[in-house]
Amino acid sequence: MKPPQTPVPENLDSLRRLLGLLDSGEAPIRLGARSRRVLAAMLEQPSASALASITELAERFDVNPSTLSRLAQRLGFSGFGGLQELFRRALTDSGSHFYSDQASLLAATAESPGLDLLARLGRQESGNIAAMVDALDPAAFDRAGELLARAPRVRLYGMRQFFALSYFLAYGLGMIRGEVAPLNAGAQGIADALAPLEPGDVLVVASCFPYTASVVRTAEIARTRGLEVVALTDSTASPLAAAASCCFLVPNQSLFYSNAMAAFFVFAEALLSEVARRLGNDAVAALRRREALISELSPLP
Repeated sequence: MKPPQTPVPENLDSLRRLLGLLDSGEAPIRLGARSRRVLAAMLEQPSASALASITELAERFDVNPSTLSRLAQRLGFSGFGGLQELFRRALTDSGSHFYSDQASLLAATAESPGLDLLARLGRQESGNIAAMVDALDPAAFDRAGELLARAPRVRLYGMRQFFALSYFLAYGLGMIRGEVAPLNAGAQGIADALAPLEPGDVLVVASCFPYTASVVRTAEIARTRGLEVVALTDSTASPLAAAASCCFLVPNQSLFYSNAMAAFFVFAEALLSEVARRLGNDAVAALRRREALISELSPLP
């Protein structure tokens, strides 16, 4: 008879209890000495375990990334992301500060300043972009391109640094089609901004850990009202994923003291280019009208 499956840990307290059972020999699973050491180290450094990439944690704990993946699987998770999500939830629930914790990782790095730091950040962002491309679902990308090309109205919403991304998307999309704008809450709030939108319209939202509550709630409400929601986020565990018609996962881990944005903007450029391709001559005509207006408004020589 197959033995009953060990319950997957639900929080850091359950991980700590499991570690104690491992030490006493009473645990329902067995871990090798290296995996047990890594688990103990992760629990001793919960902020780093929540925020650092699997490669950075492997370097910190002097193991191969595969050791972290195997540890997660032995604990019942499908991959390392599931284990790391426990640490991320604990960080959010505890009221800890994401940005200062992220900056502490930067301050603790042994890298030399200046160009060495720039080179490392560049390599990390290149890795984020490559991982994003490798994980991209072609069918979802095609559907998002069609939605943004054909929907009657498109609104885009992001807060904090994702405001810049939403503005960039709104500007680029507005160059090639009409009825596009950032979701502007203004003095009236989100309710009034959403009210004119109808089923079949599109809302593009962007946020990643730690997720902005207003963006998540807006996406949920938009979906219940029949809007198509296109989400740019960081994980299948993201609360935006559940609300999205099309969800795109963009890795954003680096030494930067906030969320790394390069891969998000590369994805935005690719999505806008796909919409322009689908609009074809209509996009060309819209750009020519814009060019004519720019010329008319240019100062006289």
